[in-house]
Amino acid sequence: MKYDHISFVNYNMNQLVLPLDLEILIPQNHLSIIVHEAVEKLDDTLLVQPYKGGGRPSYHPKMLLKVIIYAYTQKVYSGRQIEKLLTENIYFMWLSGSQTPDFRTINRFRSERMKDIIYQVFFSIVELLREKGLVKLEHYFVDGTKIEANANQYTFVWRKATEKYEKSLDDKYRQLALQIEHILEKEEKTATSMGLEEKLKETPITSEQIEQSIKKLEKHLETEPKNKEAKKAVRLLKKDYLPRKVKYEEQNQLFNGRNSFSKTDNDATFMRMK
Repeated sequence: MKYDHISFVNYNMNQLVLPLDLEILIPQNHLSIIVHEAVEKLDDTLLVQPYKGGGRPSYHPKMLLKVIIYAYTQKVYSGRQIEKLLTENIYFMWLSGSQTPDFRTINRFRSERMKDIIYQVFFSIVELLREKGLVKLEHYFVDGTKIEANANQYTFVWRKATEKYEKSLDDKYRQLALQIEHILEKEEKTATSMGLEEKLKETPITSEQIEQSIKKLEKHLETEPKNKEAKKAVRLLKKDYLPRKVKYEEQNQLFNGRNSFSKTDNDATFMRMK
């Protein structure tokens, strides 16, 4: 096959002579066939432009593109691994026409030639899936790409740690809430704390509850400004318990089902990279 002064290794899947016709082993709607059809629909001139010509004949760009895209769909990214699969996996063997480019050729092709057309290929594959009725355009597609965020590993907040510290804070608040009621009982000669301990155990603690306790104590201090226990409790609630509770509530919202997030990049989730 010739494109001006550029020559490629012959690649005609209809003229292959193989010990076994691999195509009969491939299901009709298999992903490898869809990749093959999508790449075949690409304009040849688009693939040939990056080649300067001269030297030995190159592997056909469509063949290399099919092999690499199919490898990516199988979460295979290593050039050496792709090279190995070209001699072991029937889908790779069929897509390559039993040709076996080495890992250097594969890596050079995808790093120097494929980067400008990869999105067009993916769009073609999605369109073919739609035409075959395998997907609808209103479906959302999320790939398995892992993007390393610009966030230091030491900035991450962990859900288990937040749960642990929030539970400890809630327990402390429950104890302080009982003390507050005892303080008010002494001054007002009421019995409001009866059954409060059991009630507090059953009720989730929120920042609104802590704010209510502060307001209750401040109202009490208007009539009893010299009550040291009440003053101490207000300071503790305002400077420690309330800010921490608000922080934990915000963190729980940011987790949104995740186990961690970064303080500097809230969208980042901690992930161990290879």
